[in-house]
Amino acid sequence: MKIEVPEQIDAAERLGVVHLVGIGGAGLSAIARIMLERGITVQGSDAADSDLLRALERDGATVTVGQAADNLGEADTVIATTAVRADNPEIVAALARGLRLYPRSAGLQSVMVGHDVVAVAGTHGKTTTTSMLASALVHAGLDPSYAIGAPVASLGTNAHAGTGRWFVAEADESDGAFLVYEPYAAVVTNVDADHLDVWGTPEAYEQAFARFVDRVSPDGFLVLCVDDPGAAALEARAEGRGLRVLRAGLGESAELRGTDLVTEGGGTSFTVVRRGESLGRVRLQVPGEHYVVDALGALGAALECGASFADAAAGLAAYTGASRRMERIGEGAGVTVYDSYAHHPVEIAGDLQAARALAGDGRVVVAFQPHLVSRTRIFGTAMGEALSAADVVVVTDVYLAREDADPDVTSALVREAVSLPPEDVHAGADLETLDAQLADLAAEGDLVLLLGAGDITTVGPRLVARLRERAAGS
Repeated sequence: MKIEVPEQIDAAERLGVVHLVGIGGAGLSAIARIMLERGITVQGSDAADSDLLRALERDGATVTVGQAADNLGEADTVIATTAVRADNPEIVAALARGLRLYPRSAGLQSVMVGHDVVAVAGTHGKTTTTSMLASALVHAGLDPSYAIGAPVASLGTNAHAGTGRWFVAEADESDGAFLVYEPYAAVVTNVDADHLDVWGTPEAYEQAFARFVDRVSPDGFLVLCVDDPGAAALEARAEGRGLRVLRAGLGESAELRGTDLVTEGGGTSFTVVRRGESLGRVRLQVPGEHYVVDALGALGAALECGASFADAAAGLAAYTGASRRMERIGEGAGVTVYDSYAHHPVEIAGDLQAARALAGDGRVVVAFQPHLVSRTRIFGTAMGEALSAADVVVVTDVYLAREDADPDVTSALVREAVSLPPEDVHAGADLETLDAQLADLAAEGDLVLLLGAGDITTVGPRLVARLRERAAGS
């Protein structure tokens, strides 16, 4: 269901009692946490219980598992997840009672009122770059507020209501949310057509990013990761508006450039050069060239916000990864298991590059869950081609999320595009038994990578437990 954004979005402190439909999700939980830290009365519901739901309860929210009209209680404002359906009983009740009803984007804007917002946008790398920027500003002593689309271990949370000037926000383009915000500054990591079920065409998707740049304050700045042509193409538009533009990346056109990359010990180090001057070396605890580019975007924004290079570099060094972004789940029987949210061909390719470096002489065994019928229809072949960088590939059924099944769009579209020997390409078992299938396929020294934006993330802990049981019984 599409909930319209009101012309006037009130500051969070003026919303009264706030009820969040889908409070256990990444986006709404961040909004809820910031509101709680500011002393706002927060309640909410979710379809399923979770650790995140219980953490919010410990922080003072009233939470309910299951959704019903009575859950609204004394709510004055209802904020709903993007995935909410029109027949959700809490939405029906909110409309019947004439309550203030905000989509997720308006809810986030309400907590950003009064701050100078640095919005991080891009098809890939938003969560990582937002997390890195928040970490850099924290280490610089600037106490930023931030809202991130996943829990970040080194920060201990996915959101915080800081006392400083800056508010670092992950700006999601999937439903047009980033066109609601009014940022002082922005970072664009890349522009690579996605979410075409919403935008329709690659051209419309690219135009949305141009409109996003138009929303940045003329007094602010824009950091572009110019290794990506889509991001680089925004420079002329930004400069035409008088924005300060900082080009970051690995290529020669970057003003803030990473050089001398070294990947070792599960991390990456590189030298940062700004307009020909060496600023020093940065060491990341996450592997892969794409994370270096994310770090450069975050570093550029941190420097523009007033952080010193030394403080920003320390913040980047402290970052250990966000949940489901090449996250190490554990090890058993000599097999290491990683989990990643990657669901687009470019993201798959980047994470497989990192996995190959981590695996060393071992094999990379990938289990991929395609996400959404519409995305699989458009990118299924490209997904399979990207997965071909692995040694063994398992492709599960398509995760439907907000869409209905289509008999013509199945995981076979992906499997058939994988250019590996047939014996190394497998149809995935039911997720309940996928851990057993992967344990049978993996051998000592291998790295298993779980990929997808759906519920394949539930497999990782079970797989590690199974591998450890095997090791104990050998």
